[in-house]
Amino acid sequence: MTTKYGDITPRQAGHSVANFLKRAAPNLIIERFGQAYPLPRNATKTAKFRRYFMEGATGSAGSDAGAFNVPKGKVIAEGVTPAGSKLAHKDYEVSIVQYGDWMGFTDVMQDTHEDFPQALREMTDILGEQAAQTMEELRFNVLKAGTNVFYADLVTARSDVDAPIDLALQRRIVRALKRQNARPHTSMITSSPSYQTKPIEPAFIALVHPDLENDIRNLVDANGNPAYINTKHYAGVEPIPGEIGSVENVRYVSSTVFEAWESAGAAVGVTGMLAMDNTNIDVYPILYLARDAFGTVPLKGAQAASITVVQPKPTETDPLAQRGTAGWKTWHATVILQDAFMIRAEVAATA
Repeated sequence: MTTKYGDITPRQAGHSVANFLKRAAPNLIIERFGQAYPLPRNATKTAKFRRYFMEGATGSAGSDAGAFNVPKGKVIAEGVTPAGSKLAHKDYEVSIVQYGDWMGFTDVMQDTHEDFPQALREMTDILGEQAAQTMEELRFNVLKAGTNVFYADLVTARSDVDAPIDLALQRRIVRALKRQNARPHTSMITSSPSYQTKPIEPAFIALVHPDLENDIRNLVDANGNPAYINTKHYAGVEPIPGEIGSVENVRYVSSTVFEAWESAGAAVGVTGMLAMDNTNIDVYPILYLARDAFGTVPLKGAQAASITVVQPKPTETDPLAQRGTAGWKTWHATVILQDAFMIRAEVAATA
């Protein structure tokens, strides 16, 4: 775990440019679309989200307790007070978990290596990127386990998936969200006098892998008319980081974090779909999110990972001050608050 002088040799010949090569990091986007509830310090490791609704309300298909089919008001007779209604609630609890990592370096590297200041900055940058990507992957793993699922081409199991996304699938998903009174994430974006700008409808958010971008750009309606709107044609609004465009009521956001289940679909055959093993098709999740579908819980004051650097100093285990460290830690949890407000599509990607 310790980076030594010999691990990063000094330059022996030639000239190294001042700007080190940048690392590839995915867009970190999930936290933008959930409820964030920071826990106060010195309180508890458990957060509780609470939904209130009228007692006697029933959940519609695919939803959990209450708040959708509310009992009708009572007929009121002259001079007679009707029986009142009661307030009910449902709680969603989640416990935060601590994550972290570190790297070490030696006093020799610190004292003699010509690139040490830059190397230490790169070390802390890498750890910061690792922390952010860890949080993103943890959130995604929770959300993709939701129980509301639609399959491409109307099949009924992941192992049968052999087709890409189409507009009919998206429309079925949007209709299902609207039936639950799920609210879009974004407001209406109107067109402007600028050249070729187009209005964008209030939209749900869909999280996709870059392998699906071509299929989304190629979406058409029943008459063969393009349904996709590129972000460059948005009027007077900045796209979401990672956003590739919109299709009717959905804005699509792309990241390599949203990986496929490799070889989980139907046999490749002549479908022309991507398959890592050339035998069974890879199945990609697309997460369609409405507002209040999920929550994230950081510890207050630690929403971002804390990066620490400890210079070599004498201790019982290191009496000669030969080792230093750089590391990060943070607290985090993600919880699905309303399955009915989140739908997972499972599709293939056109090769």
